[in-house]
Amino acid sequence: MTHRTSARMALAGLTLALMSSAGAFAQEAQTGGTLRVLGTAEVDRFDTVPPATADTGSFFRATTRQLINFAASTDTDEQIAPQADLADSVPVPTDEGLTYTFKLRQGANWDAPDGPRQIVAGDVERGFMRLCNPFIPAPAVSYFEDLIVGFADFCAGFAGVEPTAEAMKAYIEAGDVAGIETPSDDTVVFRLKYAANDFIYLLTLPVTTPAPVEVLDYLPDSPEYRENYISNGPYTIEAYVPDTQVTLTRNPAWQAESDPLRKAYVDKIEVIAGVQPDAAMQQLQSGDGDMLYDINVPPVTVQMLTMQGDDKISTLAEGASRMIWINTVSENNDGALRNPLVRQALNYAVNKAAIVQQLGGPEFATPLNGIFPLGILGHHDFAPYPTPDSQGDVAKARELLAEAGYPDGLSLKMPFRNAGNGAAEAQVLQASLEEAGFKIELVPTPPSDFYPRLITNFDNALNGVWDLVPSGWSPDWPGGAARSIFQPQYTYDGTHGTFNFSDYNNEAANEVGAKALATSDLAEAAKLWNEVDEIVMADPPTVPLISQTTVLYHGAGVQNFLPYAAGGNGDWTNVWLSR
Repeated sequence: MTHRTSARMALAGLTLALMSSAGAFAQEAQTGGTLRVLGTAEVDRFDTVPPATADTGSFFRATTRQLINFAASTDTDEQIAPQADLADSVPVPTDEGLTYTFKLRQGANWDAPDGPRQIVAGDVERGFMRLCNPFIPAPAVSYFEDLIVGFADFCAGFAGVEPTAEAMKAYIEAGDVAGIETPSDDTVVFRLKYAANDFIYLLTLPVTTPAPVEVLDYLPDSPEYRENYISNGPYTIEAYVPDTQVTLTRNPAWQAESDPLRKAYVDKIEVIAGVQPDAAMQQLQSGDGDMLYDINVPPVTVQMLTMQGDDKISTLAEGASRMIWINTVSENNDGALRNPLVRQALNYAVNKAAIVQQLGGPEFATPLNGIFPLGILGHHDFAPYPTPDSQGDVAKARELLAEAGYPDGLSLKMPFRNAGNGAAEAQVLQASLEEAGFKIELVPTPPSDFYPRLITNFDNALNGVWDLVPSGWSPDWPGGAARSIFQPQYTYDGTHGTFNFSDYNNEAANEVGAKALATSDLAEAAKLWNEVDEIVMADPPTVPLISQTTVLYHGAGVQNFLPYAAGGNGDWTNVWLSR
């Protein structure tokens, strides 16, 4: 868990800028005002059940609460330490790690239609039940089906329910999850199939938000759900104009003394969509905007602001990474990519240093050699395919290709997401791979097709529509999130996964990963995840490229800007305004 600290050391210039603004934290907090948050896209989900972009984490931070969450902090260790939220403390598991008992905070309320109402244990169970609804299930449900006693059975029964609000409400209200017990209104007990030291982290996910009974009257995230939004966080929805703006205002049912993580200084938060990055930066610098939503600070802007000594820049390592996926299931080139020597050649060939520079330099990225990036338990400094200064080793790559039986190289198709840095990244990869003997056909693909229709459709891998694809991944929670990387991407149980693009599976890695989850000693868990990384990379299904670092920026009127790792941004609920 200390790798975030090392990442910050590599970004010392920006960190010093943050330190110079420490005096702002000593100022007396001010309440009131409207925080203006600028984005290119709107908040894409109000309901925590359907899949949503990572940026939506900031919205959920303001309007929802979970049993466990994270503090907003400039301390890299505190950022990823689970904290009690709706729970009154972080429990120590009993029954050899199989049982977790939570007591709920009193005064934590729903903004219910008939007035404030205490959140109770039944609401927690109901929130989990909604995850496996047949109308729009949550991808994260797989974490809990595998883990909580009886949850898979409950979800299996739900699959046969008609996807209407009435039928789903009836199933939930009549149902029960054996491993989620509610012996009293203020007590929730989870019983697990096996010991899992990341269960506490899983409970920080927005999908675990409790659900009031009223939401069962509406389909998940439907217009009716949005019109009748019920918050349990410090803010609730005042107004919503699709594709334009969502306005949050104080939740009258929220009690500050019941919430140790959110101060809710500002009166309102306006999340404004349709703002282009350059315009957003101009508005932050002029004082017309305060924070960014889904906009990355352009590298050239970071370099300029750093040279100017701007103290409103900070950094956050969230465990995000980029890699190249290798198609090991198609018959292209007579199945050449099934040969581990060819996959090792690809790992030697790529110039990772060039990708770092293309992304803006070391402030934004660090070369990565394994499946676990900086900021994730399991990341360690190893290089199974070392190259000078991470610039690639053409000679070694060609040698392995020849040994595999391809002295004249291979022709490979590489679709790429034709948005943002996608085209530039693809060209950098193409250049280094072709130097090593691979002929790369680039296939520009619209963002709306790249993941939903092309890459996550297993038939396209099987039919050889692609050979290589540059891809990215962000873990579902910070810190102890090795499972969030390994399980969805690098395991296969017979059912085609959404993000395991070529059904990779390694039983030896699975066995060690299970041990890593079961131990209560995090140092031992880290060593075991290191071993998982080394097993996978010995027979590589991917070419790890870089760990990504997020550069954060805010307007001059924003005080107490604290990074919230689970949202990938500053915490809306803890800033105040000086204007």
